[in-house]
This record gives sequence, structure tokens and C-alpha cells, in this order.
Amino acid sequence: MKGKGKKTAVLFLCCALLLTACGGGKSTGEGTGTYDENAKATVTWLNILHTASPPTDTVLNKIEEKTNTDIQFSWIPDASKEERINTALASNSLADIVTLTILDNSSVRNALKSGMFWEVGPYLDEFPNLAKISEDTRKSASIGGKLYGVPFQKDLARNGITIRKDWLDKLGLELPKTTDDLMDIAKAFTEQDPDGNGVADTTGFVDRNDLIYGAFKTLGSYFGVPNNWKVSEDGKMIPEFETQEYIDTMDFMKKLFDNGYINKDFAVTAKTDQQQKFAQGKAGIYVGALFDSKNLLNMAKGVQDNMELEVVNNITSTGNESDLAIWAANNGIGGLIAFPRSEVKDEAELKRILKFINDLMDEDVYALMTYGIEGTHYTVDADNAATITDTDLWQQEVQPFASTRPKEFGYDIHDADPLKQKSDKLIKENAKHAVLNPAYSLDSETFTTQGSELQKIITDATYKYILGESSLEDFKASVQTWRNSGGNRMIEEYEAAYKEVNP
Repeated sequence: MKGKGKKTAVLFLCCALLLTACGGGKSTGEGTGTYDENAKATVTWLNILHTASPPTDTVLNKIEEKTNTDIQFSWIPDASKEERINTALASNSLADIVTLTILDNSSVRNALKSGMFWEVGPYLDEFPNLAKISEDTRKSASIGGKLYGVPFQKDLARNGITIRKDWLDKLGLELPKTTDDLMDIAKAFTEQDPDGNGVADTTGFVDRNDLIYGAFKTLGSYFGVPNNWKVSEDGKMIPEFETQEYIDTMDFMKKLFDNGYINKDFAVTAKTDQQQKFAQGKAGIYVGALFDSKNLLNMAKGVQDNMELEVVNNITSTGNESDLAIWAANNGIGGLIAFPRSEVKDEAELKRILKFINDLMDEDVYALMTYGIEGTHYTVDADNAATITDTDLWQQEVQPFASTRPKEFGYDIHDADPLKQKSDKLIKENAKHAVLNPAYSLDSETFTTQGSELQKIITDATYKYILGESSLEDFKASVQTWRNSGGNRMIEEYEAAYKEVNP
């Protein structure tokens, strides 16, 4: 936190020219200085930009007013975030606050473990909003049992089914409750001309080249696949792809592919193309984030104006409600809001910045960062349902702040769109059945250095099996290759780490 400095315009980071550390004449000893929660703070923030351009100052000024701060953002475009953050860490050219979203990056993980950033776990309970961060979230976001930043809190389990309700009604079908129902509906949507144009031009599912955020992992939850890893009672780590449930999911996808119930090019289809195909009426089942349903319906306007969508989250392979499960992406962690010791010199400064993060989680600040300024960007009704009134202005002045919100759920203000409201309701229900990744916060040097390379072995083998290019024996041989290439070592490292934090 800088004690001096004129407020600057929003900056882009170029090459290695990152925000330079500036002491500002502050005290340097840990535990020194006096914390004044009412003092206005100048805060620098190295942050990730997920939109084409940074926001203007319109909403920023309101956020500063609400939080009693002068905020100086340096924005890193999302496409180059890994390279830029690595450079910043290597050169120790940071800011008071650093957004770290790729926690399995070796440079990031090593920097956190090295003590470069403050451990904030002991301070969270001093602030009302931070104190509400659950123990599961704190544990998942920790490394070696220590929390080196405030977790970005995402919805725990967002995924489910978006389905053409108008097609179901036309064919006399009910909403699915089991994976068998899904298969039957996919068959009907493919073979029974649900759009009534007399041409065989539809499929049940439309999917994309993503085994995680596409259909595969969510379908896997319905079959009972663990979330990346399963821990036995004696502490043994079992990778998800060595379970029968994973094979059952591959068989389900293979049946879809063999029978033409899914787009034949799904393995090479980008997300944008997948969504366009759905919006154009080429398929009736979309598996992904439940809140995508609102966007899909909007995309269909002028193309499929008769489209009616429903969202579903209560599917199992058994039909038993007790088997409901849905994988939790990164255990609901979107990264860390971290505070470098080179910039935040003492405990007093840390507490003042933690108060700032705490204040960002207030209802009125969340509304600013999500919907903008009432009367300018949105209107709100008596039920606190918000409607964006100027989409272009909202995209320019508000949308870039979305990824800066420390917490994305649990607020009274909500979207006025009925489909978005239903999606939010189901996402909240999903949290009750969320399956966490038990290895998410654990250390494995092999995973850090070889994780992507090893995962490619399994990803390729999974696709080949689904596409009919290999047998089950071939798939199991690839699993053995994974083990021999570093998988066994990874398992050993995770088991040791698990026992260390779960003695």
C-alpha cells in the first residue's frame, strides 16, 4: 500500500514493464505500524483483464468512494497472464495486491511457498465478510496448510443440463432424471425431427473439445466419477480414470457418438461454435455451466424465436436421489488475492488492505461490480431483481470488474431474467451435492512439473476410446504409460502430502 503517488490512469502491462515496487517511506518491520481502518488508502492492484479493454473510471470512482480508497489498477490481458505473472514474480515487480488465478503454475506455487506473500489465515476472522469464508474453502485454497491470500470464491458447482423444453413437449417427452433418460431423449432429438422441418439435421447433444467444462466431466458426476482423485480409507490416492465409473462415462459418450446422437465433430469443436450450433437449432441438449442457458436463449433470438429452454441438475445413473453428485471446479476457488511482503511492509498495512478486500464483499459494492450504477446501467424492482438497461455501456464500464469480485454469490440483488434465476437456484442446490477434489490443495512436484504432459496421455486415450479408435485394453495400456511416465511418483507425492495434512 503506497503512502504517496498521484492517481494514474488504468495501465496495461507491456512485456516486462510491470508495476515497480515503491516503498513510500513506510515502516518495514513485521507487526509495526498502526492500523487505522478509517484512513483513506492508496492501493495498487496487479489484476487480470478478461475483456477487450479496461473499464473507464465511472464505476471505479464509486467503488473508491464506498471503500475509502484510491485504487490504481495495472491490467494484464487474460491471454498473456501466465507469462506476465511469471515475469513479475521473477523480477519481484509487484503491487500491493496481486491476482493469482493459476495456482498450479510452478512459479506461482513456488513463490507462495517461499514466503513471498503474506499468510492471511490468522487475520480473516477479524473482518466480518472474510470471516464467513468457509473452512472447506480456506483448506482448499491453502498450500501446505497455510493460506497465502484471500480466495476468490466461485460458485462451488455450476454445471448441469440445458435442454430444449419445446422439443420435449413436441415429442411428448418428460425432463430427464437419469442418464438413461438422457440417452433416450438424445435418440429422439436425433431421429424424430423435433424441429419439424422434415430434414434429419438435428442431434441430441452438442459438445465441444473439452473433457472438463464440456459434457464429459459433468456426465461423469452422474455416473459417480470422483473429482480428479479418490482417497481410500487408508489414504491411498486413486486417479479418476482408474475407476469403473470413468469407463461407464466413456461408454455413454461412445454410444452417443456411434449412434450419431452427438455432433460428430465434437472433439474439434470450439465453445463458441458449440453454442452457435445450439442457438441455431442443430441440437437440443447442452451440458455446461447452467447460467449459459440465458446466453444461449439470447443468441437464438431472431434465429429460433420459438426456443424454450429448461435447466436440469438432478440427474443420476441410478435414479436414486441419494446418489446426486456434481463435480466442483477447483473446489470453488478462482485463485488468490495475494499480498506481497515486498509491497505490504507490515501487519498494519496488511490489515488495512484486508479491510479493503472485506469491503469489496459488501452488497452495495458487489452491485457496482456486477450491474453498475442504478439508473445508469441497470434498473432494479421491488424484489431486488436487476435488469441491464444499456448493454453496451455496461460492457464498457462494468463488465471488466466481474473477475475482480472476491465473492460471486450470496447477495440479495439478482438477475431479473427468469432463466438466470432458475439457473442460480440450481447452482445453489448443486453446492449440497458438490464433490471436491481431495488433492486440490496438496503438493506434488511431479504434478507441478509434468501435470499437463501426463494429463495429455489420458485425454488422448479418452478421446480415442470414445471415437472408436482404440479398445478398452488400449485405454488401460495408456493408463499404465501414465503411471510409468510419472503417474506413480505423483500418486506417492500426493499420498505423502495428504497424510501430512490429515494425520
